[in-house]
Amino acid sequence: MKITFADSFWKSVETMRRHETWWYKTYELFRYKIPSFFRNLWYFRKELWEFRGWDYGFNLRLLSRSLQKTAFVMEHHGNEVEISRMKKVNKIKRSIEILNSFTKSAYIEKAEKELGGLKNLDGWKMDREDTQEERDHNGAVFELAKKIEESDWNELWDILRGQNHQEYLDLMNNLSDEEKEKRDVWNEWHDGSGMRGWWD
Repeated sequence: MKITFADSFWKSVETMRRHETWWYKTYELFRYKIPSFFRNLWYFRKELWEFRGWDYGFNLRLLSRSLQKTAFVMEHHGNEVEISRMKKVNKIKRSIEILNSFTKSAYIEKAEKELGGLKNLDGWKMDREDTQEERDHNGAVFELAKKIEESDWNELWDILRGQNHQEYLDLMNNLSDEEKEKRDVWNEWHDGSGMRGWWD
């Protein structure tokens, strides 16, 4: 058997060699990297301006902003087929929603929507002790807020981690060849989670 290389292969090799030359790297610096740096600087301007190193919330804001760009690019300019691409976009948007809840400390508000507002918030001004009913209610709001926060935190990392690929392999091993041909098993199983797969 004779093995040959297509012309496109040699063109690719030549392109790779050219990209390693000093003159191409200089061109790339001024043509792509410097403009990209200033675009990124502008895109992240608010997060960079407000960034401080003492709280994880600042890290979450940067992650949220970067995921917004990823979601937009994948949704509007992505090359992947729509069914799997949009699952990823939806998971990215859910991640952004959770990240924003953390950065805005929205969990008390979420709990209040379910249980009602906190009671006697101005008690210290009115020089009045909370009643037992108010203490119980406020305690229940704080407890629910913590549960929602914990649930969201776990969901966020489940989304970023992604599904266990072994489950997909086990599923495929349990299907007949005929079933594999009839079904789109990957898209039935894959839910769009897994940050390492969020590229296009």
